[in-house]
Order: sequence, then C-alpha cells, then structure tokens
Amino acid sequence: MIQPVSFQKPYAMRLSCFNRQQTMTHKTSDQDIKDATLTWLKSIIIEYSICPFAKRELNRGSIRFSVNHDTEIEQCLLSLILECDRLDKEPDIETTLLIYADAFAEFDDYLDFLEIAESLLIEQGYEGTYQLASFHPDYCFQGSDPDDAANYTNRSPYPMLHLLREASLEQAVAGHPDPENIPQRNIELTRKLGLSKMQALLAACFPADQ
Repeated sequence: MIQPVSFQKPYAMRLSCFNRQQTMTHKTSDQDIKDATLTWLKSIIIEYSICPFAKRELNRGSIRFSVNHDTEIEQCLLSLILECDRLDKEPDIETTLLIYADAFAEFDDYLDFLEIAESLLIEQGYEGTYQLASFHPDYCFQGSDPDDAANYTNRSPYPMLHLLREASLEQAVAGHPDPENIPQRNIELTRKLGLSKMQALLAACFPADQ
C-alpha cells in the first residue's frame, strides 16, 4: 500500500527551488522519448557492456519504460512511488526506467532530487526492496572533469531514475565473475573510446531532425 507522501523540513526547503526551476519544453512524443532511451540502452549500455545484466532483461521484455512530464517535485516523487507500487504488483517487470522528460534539466537540481527520492524510498518502507541508479544527460561524477569520457557511463538522453529490484541485483552480481571490477572496466573503456566517440553515440540516440 502506498503511504501518504510527506515532506520533512529539509525537503520543503528545497521545493521552492524546484518550483522556480526553468524546466524542459515538452515537444517530443512519449514514443520518441522511449525510442531514444531504447536506442541508448542498446547502442551504449548493452553494446559496450556498461551494464552486463541489461541485455538479458531487454531480451526477456522485462524492462518498463515510463515517461513522466511532471515538473513539480511532489508529482515527480509520486510517480516514483507509483512505479514502486507497480513493481510490487507486477513481478514480470524486472526493472523500470522512469524518464523525466520535462524536469531536472540542470544536473545539480537532479542530484538534489535524487537525494530526496532515495530518502523517500526509505520513508515509504522500500529500503532493501528497491534501489535507484541515476542517469542524466550532463552526468558528472564527483571530482571528475565534465569532459571526462567516463561520465558517459551514466549519461542518458533524458534525466531518469533506474528502479531496480534489490534481490535480483544481488543475484545477478553473485553470478558475475568479477562484479567489483565493472566500474573500473567501464571507466577505462569509455576513456579508450574517447570523448568524441561517446558524444556521437549519445547524440545518435535522437532522430536526425530532433
């Protein structure tokens, strides 16, 4: 059961910042947004084994692509909890990509939202059940140069939250021969491919006329 979404004082202090945020303009259809995300998943994440577990779930048809056009943070958070509720009820969905098509254009705003979202999962009793992975068009790891090609391991066509079943993730990691080395391997790979290549791969996820 979904609990009422409540905002503690630290959350409420941030809401005014998001409400003043200049959001993305909605011009693209949901299907185009899903297509760009699917292309990203296939041509970058799976093609270069950024996530070695993604191909199996895509082939099984167990990845849900959910497009959200809300710009108010309360509604964006509610959409996250609704997706958790859907995972509770639909075991055939292994994982969800929740795509925020019109919000969080600024990466710093997205990071603030991510912090609130992670706290909300705990508040709603989902700790140990679901966890979040984060992706954004301007993703930049702490301490990294924005032009470091390694940032493209987490750069995506749109801001999104990847909602994962924790038990399934633990099982997948347990079956991988070297899970601890996945992040370092991805850093080395993307830097070897180079910034121009990674930029081109991400840009190619969109239609030529977009």
